[in-house]
Amino acid sequence: MTDHNHGNTPAAWSAVTLALVGFVVGGVGLMLDPHSMPVFWVGVAILVAAGVLFVVMDKMGLHSSGH
Repeated sequence: MTDHNHGNTPAAWSAVTLALVGFVVGGVGLMLDPHSMPVFWVGVAILVAAGVLFVVMDKMGLHSSGH
């Protein structure tokens, strides 16, 4: 089955937005002087949460063309 929504669904937008926040937090943690590894790992945890969020929203039916 081919989806014609090209990721324009609430699940995709939410997951990508949360992943972007995770990348920013992780990047800030690496740019601090000295490096803040706890902040970096919080960013990594946010990235993992983005993946979980996508799967949960997909199971809820929010990754279909009808939305």
